[in-house]
Amino acid sequence: MASFSIFEHTADIGIEAYGATLEKAFENAAKGMFYIITDGSNIDAIERREIKIPVDLDEEQLLVDWLSNLLYINDVEGLVFGDFEVKIGNELAGEAWGEKYDRNKHGYGVEIKAVTYHLLQIKRNKKGFYIKVLFDI
Repeated sequence: MASFSIFEHTADIGIEAYGATLEKAFENAAKGMFYIITDGSNIDAIERREIKIPVDLDEEQLLVDWLSNLLYINDVEGLVFGDFEVKIGNELAGEAWGEKYDRNKHGYGVEIKAVTYHLLQIKRNKKGFYIKVLFDI
């Protein structure tokens, strides 16, 4: 099973992410988002960031918050991430590993301004979880 795929939408771009568990699908959604930002370049796991989000929200809002937190770190600290671990219990406890963005190494991807609610979907089936999310670029 592919972990994610990218789709174009008018002036925006989105991903479809998959996972055997909801946590794995969240991880793959984050991988897809940074694949777009870095044009698929290799990202070394030099720095680590933790993200904790209370789970008093629905799964769609939790996904938007997870990706928006990663995007905030990208904007403020200039970090790009390639590896993720998500655990969902009473809170979403996420970890992301990456490094400072380097134009020579990471190339020119697409700048993502925000995670949107348009077309947002989280579905379950026999194979696991499916996520569809659109980004404002």
